[in-house]
Amino acid sequence: MIDFTNATEEFNNYKGSEKKKTLIYNNKKYLVKFPDPVREKNRNISYINNAFSEYIGSNVFNITDIKTQNTVLGKYEYNGKEKIVCACEDFTDDEHVLYEFENLVLSTNLDKKIETELNDIMEVIEESKMIDTESTKREFWNMFVIDSIIGNTDRDNGNWGFLLNKKTGKIEFSPIYDCGSCLNPMLEDEEIKKINEVELKNLAINCYSCLKENGKKINYMTYIKQMKNEECNDAIKRLFANIKIDQIKSFIDNIGCMSDVRKDFYKKIIEHRYKIIKKIYENIK
Repeated sequence: MIDFTNATEEFNNYKGSEKKKTLIYNNKKYLVKFPDPVREKNRNISYINNAFSEYIGSNVFNITDIKTQNTVLGKYEYNGKEKIVCACEDFTDDEHVLYEFENLVLSTNLDKKIETELNDIMEVIEESKMIDTESTKREFWNMFVIDSIIGNTDRDNGNWGFLLNKKTGKIEFSPIYDCGSCLNPMLEDEEIKKINEVELKNLAINCYSCLKENGKKINYMTYIKQMKNEECNDAIKRLFANIKIDQIKSFIDNIGCMSDVRKDFYKKIIEHRYKIIKKIYENIK
């Protein structure tokens, strides 16, 4: 693992709730995410595994051949303690600027406040004159399908967007970023050990997107199994051959700084969702 402790630090201008630093390592700029100390009512959680979630979630997208932010696991020593961190390489530069979807929302539909209602998001994509509607929808549903496999609960309007080339004016769907809320990061190893197979299957199935339909959060697996959205169905057709489940499991197995208990949990919950996607694919191909 890379030791980021002595990397050059810059003022942090990244948004989001996690503890983070902006570090320069080998002439590359990274947003480095740290585990957050948390206190919840009736719980005593001292460590969130968001670094693992970010790293694995991003690499599942990458393994599926979807353009994704480069992420690496590393360590950082702070107050005498070594912390596992996820370093996310900045894909912007002097020529390329990231505009999150929420920026597009503010400038498109001027008559109502847009949050995460699916129909509203589709309306913005169709109404905006700055982006290509068809390619944006295609990338959006690709993102939705893989988010369903990793169980991303926080793909809100600030966690995806567009990359603008300031020289050419070209606007394209940005690399995938911000996957830290996938794969149940609040669960500690001791809790995972107590989860039986039925409970694990229920966790896999009962996972909700922050996207809403008729005011209610969308259950990923229920929505996909309904097969009512042709654009979602088309994404499954496009992507299924690229969802290399054995490669994903091998990737998880090769993470040296993570417990076997957590590795096994991640592999099983991803495989449960993959099997559901596989059945849908077989019905619609």
